[in-house]
Amino acid sequence: MSPMKLCVPGDKLCNSEDCIPGTGVYLRHGCIYSSLTGYVLKKNQGEQLPVISVVRETEAQLLPDVGAIVTCKVTSINPRFAKVHILYVGSTPLKDRFRGTIRKEDVRATEKDKVETYKSFRPGDIVLAKVISLGDVQSNYLLTTAENELGVVVAHSEAGAQMVPISWCEMQCPRTHCKEFRKVARVQPEYLQA
Repeated sequence: MSPMKLCVPGDKLCNSEDCIPGTGVYLRHGCIYSSLTGYVLKKNQGEQLPVISVVRETEAQLLPDVGAIVTCKVTSINPRFAKVHILYVGSTPLKDRFRGTIRKEDVRATEKDKVETYKSFRPGDIVLAKVISLGDVQSNYLLTTAENELGVVVAHSEAGAQMVPISWCEMQCPRTHCKEFRKVARVQPEYLQA
């Protein structure tokens, strides 16, 4: 199989007599042009002209891997663990939804026996975590926040305001000045975006 040709919007792909336009392309003045950045894909459909399309990505799907830093959103908590949806692996958004679990003993590296899940996370929090075990179809990925750089990065107070971290274990609402417990991440400069 030959390598797929890469194209950008506006690239002339072929004449309209040679192919039928598919997805990711447009027809103008008798020529077919790319409307996306991606790979050119020609499919023969019987005795008709081939259909030409532009696809954004190949079939390879990025999956969370052991040791990967992931960004996730807390969906529910109980005394033993927090359930999350994994949104990003590194800085790459995921197409499919993956579930993860942060167990009580994986919240922090010290005083593991004193951890209380509801004092570390709340539903809706955005958390940086590290994958420690792979999941499968039935089970979740096991995640940890037991490093200073991992934990809650975005949280909203009951008043709806985005809270500000004031220590490694507390965040404060700028409107009401109420403090809430969280396992706060010490965000590294490379993760900050202006």
